[in-house]
Amino acid sequence: MANAVTAIPAAAPAQALAHFQALFAFETDCWDTCEALQSGEPGFVLVDTRSPQLFARGHIAGAINLPHRKIIASRMSAYPPHTLFVTYCAGPHCNGAARGALRLAELGYPVKLMAGGITGWLDEGFELQRSAQGVVA
Repeated sequence: MANAVTAIPAAAPAQALAHFQALFAFETDCWDTCEALQSGEPGFVLVDTRSPQLFARGHIAGAINLPHRKIIASRMSAYPPHTLFVTYCAGPHCNGAARGALRLAELGYPVKLMAGGITGWLDEGFELQRSAQGVVA
């Protein structure tokens, strides 16, 4: 008996393989981001795309605050063109990280989105830092 899950057949395994492999070129998760940050040399710049007010109330230690509307060529010229950025926002209900990633990609930077955002970070049991350190005016 068909239901909403089985009514549309699953993709062929080769299609599923290509799809899920491609996701990792665009996304990372909170756990992998945390481990990379703790290594001391993460290899990326972590960007909180939320407002400065939300950033000050709690953000991931080591992140810079750069709302997506402030991601412009003149500001980003301080970073070498090969700099990898990882964006995050409030969580799955927010598209600020995707908007920030889009802006960075438009400027020619490699970028990934941290799936889950702050919601995912807290769900994993990780702490937030509460300060204005890292706010970009």
